[in-house]
Formats: sequence, structure tokens, C-alpha cells
Amino acid sequence: MSILKRSLYTRWFFLIFSLGILILILWNTYLLFQTFKHEERVKMEIWAESYKSINDAGKNTDISLPLSILSKNTTIPIILTFDTDSISNFSNLPEEATNDIALQKSLLRDLKSQNVPIEIIHPSGNQYVYYGNSSLINKLKYYPLALVAILVLFGLLVYSYFRASKMSSENKLWAGMAKETAHQIGTPLSSLLGWIEIMKLDDMDENIIGEIQKDVDRLQTIADRFSKIGSEPNLELLNIVEETKKSFDYLQSRSSKQINFKFETNTDIVNLMLNPTLHSWTIENLVKNAIDAIKGKGSIEVEIKNSENTIQILVSDTGKGIPKNQFKKVFEPGFSTKKRGWGLGLSLTQRIVQKYHKGSIRVLKSEIGKGTVFSIQYKKI
Repeated sequence: MSILKRSLYTRWFFLIFSLGILILILWNTYLLFQTFKHEERVKMEIWAESYKSINDAGKNTDISLPLSILSKNTTIPIILTFDTDSISNFSNLPEEATNDIALQKSLLRDLKSQNVPIEIIHPSGNQYVYYGNSSLINKLKYYPLALVAILVLFGLLVYSYFRASKMSSENKLWAGMAKETAHQIGTPLSSLLGWIEIMKLDDMDENIIGEIQKDVDRLQTIADRFSKIGSEPNLELLNIVEETKKSFDYLQSRSSKQINFKFETNTDIVNLMLNPTLHSWTIENLVKNAIDAIKGKGSIEVEIKNSENTIQILVSDTGKGIPKNQFKKVFEPGFSTKKRGWGLGLSLTQRIVQKYHKGSIRVLKSEIGKGTVFSIQYKKI
């Protein structure tokens, strides 16, 4: 659980950090936008003063500077009106607005919504300068969106890289641990096989020797399973119903008599490409998980459903159930609801089903206090 908590804290840290950067970008962009808006307001006030100077100029007044100021504006759309809102002049509007009065009125309404007009006081009647945002201001509106998109893209790339790196490291770690476990089990197994041969020579009870032999064979199977983790297993065309029943029967014979085991199938033969050792591990992990869930007392059912294109294996129990928000978490490495659990069983099961046998596994349904149903599904060849 501590691993998951650290992972959760790390995710929240990066989320809050990214949100802080996003807010900082938006705030700075807002300030920049307001600065440009203020500068354009100053330019328009100078433009209005220049226009007024030309209207008030006498015959000998030099108007070269005001004319220069008026001609320099090539980006900000402007409409001049009288008190009655009748348009007297305009500049930097679309060409089609030249002879289209309706379009001019529409553009005037648009400019009114963008900025407060500048009043030009004149004895014969005041005029108002309505102006819009320049192309630079309009482009600046999309600047935050571009920055956010870049930030999100960068974040996704970083997340994908670290996730892939983490998964690769975890896979190497689990594979190394599994192979080392198989290697360590191999030494006492060889010794046990030797002791079995000595027991046979001493004419011990054949039933006892047979049971010991079964358990030794079981240990060999477990060692073989661990040795296959991290490497591509050999697949054989096998009857999945028969292979599943073998694992089910083994666990039933060695489990508490207080558990009611049930095996059902609507078919006897369905051949699929399987690795028998790993498939057995899959079934045992799910059944043992069910045994833990019912705490040694209750019902466990394994059902095989054969349809036209798929074969489905359902493992259900009458245990404590799984909260809906943990349906996907139960397959994460390190996640466990048991105090002494390592959280590897279902993770390895998912890996075997999906990576090696090209199937799918999920929590089909679960209800707290009533039980859980796991579903494995394979496509038929």
C-alpha cells in the first residue's frame, strides 16, 4: 500500500505543479494582453487628437504630422460616427463593407462590444471613434491555448517516457526475481527426488511415496512457472476445458472441506494455443484469490462458456467483494488488500492472459459482502 500511496502523492504533486504553471502562463498572458490593449488605446487617443487637429486646422496650419499619424494606422479597424450613430468615416474594414450599409452597421456593433469609444468634441457636433482589436491582439488571444497545448503535449511525452521506463524496470525486476526463485527451488528439489528414490528402496508405503511424489512434481511445476516469466513461452494446441479442470481438481483436493467447489461447462473440447504451465498458474491464482476472499468457508465456482467466436472462463466466489473503484487497481503490481500480500498474483495473471495467451481478463462484477466474478476471455482459433 505504501508504494501506491507514494505513487498517488507523486501524481498529485505533478498535477498541482502543472496546474500552477498553467495558471502562471494564463496570468502572464492576461497581463501582456492588457498591456497591448492599453497601448492601442493610447494610439487611438493620439489618432483621435490628430483627426480633431485636421478638422480644426486653418488655412496656414501645418497638418503634415496629423496626416502622417492617421496614415500610419493600417491594422486597427476604425469607424467614426456622429451623435446619432450615423457613420461618417471608417478605415481598415473589409473591402465589401465599402458599399454595404448593413455590413457597416454590423461591424459597428462588433466594435462597440470590443472597446469603449473615444469622444471627439467639436462645435458642430461630437464624433465618436469606435475601434476594434488589431490583428496582433486577436492572435494574442490564441497564445494561451497554444502554450497550454504545448504544455499538455510535453507532459504527455514525459509521462509516457517515465511510465514506459518504470514498467520496463519493473518487468526486469519481476523477471529477475522469478528466475532466481526458480533457481533457488531447483536445489532442494533435486535433493527431494533423491530422498524419494531412497524411500522406494526402503520399501516404504507406496501411498505415502506417491503423495510425496505429487508434491515434488508440484514444486517442479512451480519452479517451471517462475522460470518462464520474462521469456516467451512455448504454446501448444491443447484442450482448455481439460487443462482448466486439472487445476481445479488439484486445488479442490487440497482445500478445506468447508468450501463448496463447483465446476460447470457447456462443452467438453475447445482447443486453443496454450502453455499448460502458465494456464494452470492463471486458474490457481484466481481460485486461491477466491479462497482468500471467502476466508476458507463459502462457495467457489469455475464455469466455462463456449460461444461461436470466444471461450470464457468465469471464476466466482461468495466472498467479501471488491469496491467498484478498485476493479482495475487489483491488477496493478504491488496492490493488495491483504496485510501480508505482495500484490503480484493478479498482476502476473493479467500478464499471462494478455501477453502470452492474447486474451483479456477483468472483474466482471462484484458486490460488497456478496462476492466477485472474474472473467477470462479468449478468441477461438
